[in-house]
Amino acid sequence: MITVLTGAGLSTGAGIPDFRGPNGVWTRHPERARLLEIDVFLGDREARIEGWRDWAAHAAWSARPSPAHRALARLVEAGLSRDILTQNIDGLQQAAGTPDDAVVEMHGSLATTSCLGCEWRCETREVIAMLDVDPDPRCPYCGAVLKPDVVYFGEALSDKDLDRASRASRACDTFVAIGTTLQVYPVAMYAGSALQAGAELVIVNASPTAYDRDAHRVIRAPIEEAVPALVEEWLGA
Repeated sequence: MITVLTGAGLSTGAGIPDFRGPNGVWTRHPERARLLEIDVFLGDREARIEGWRDWAAHAAWSARPSPAHRALARLVEAGLSRDILTQNIDGLQQAAGTPDDAVVEMHGSLATTSCLGCEWRCETREVIAMLDVDPDPRCPYCGAVLKPDVVYFGEALSDKDLDRASRASRACDTFVAIGTTLQVYPVAMYAGSALQAGAELVIVNASPTAYDRDAHRVIRAPIEEAVPALVEEWLGA
């Protein structure tokens, strides 16, 4: 069984800029990282307004799955993988045809928004459609702040997702990390968990990662080419 971990590099081929790469959003505009700090979001109305503008303009709304996303969907369809752990919030893996129950969105999802008071939830598109009227959107039921269901800095990841990722990393025969430098914890630790459990580690990333020395295979080819080729290899094995 193959467990997959994907990072921002998987979606750059679909037109979504990463955060920390050479041309990343935070590399070019480091001051914008504060907009994803939960304390800033809660305590600074102007930062919330600015943050919502960023979400409204996010490339995820117009992006389409890349060949790599579609290849991973085939891997799941063939029964070779049950768990696609992703650090991405764009929903492109599901858009490629991967069933919802096979995708573990470790850092949350931009698709939905929740009230921080009563936990009422709606589609984020609905909130964005109202920003011209209310740039600091509030819950229509209790009046509390609304926030996209993305894990901000200072928030905890879902215990359920962490447990599933831990089990998937320890139970697999092959763990493949795609488009991630394996530096953001706790998600990065699952590569180590897989190694400790005896799995083969495959890394597909344009730049060096924290686990390259321990990997059984490191692939530097473009992800849009490398992942479909890997999947074809595994399907034909």
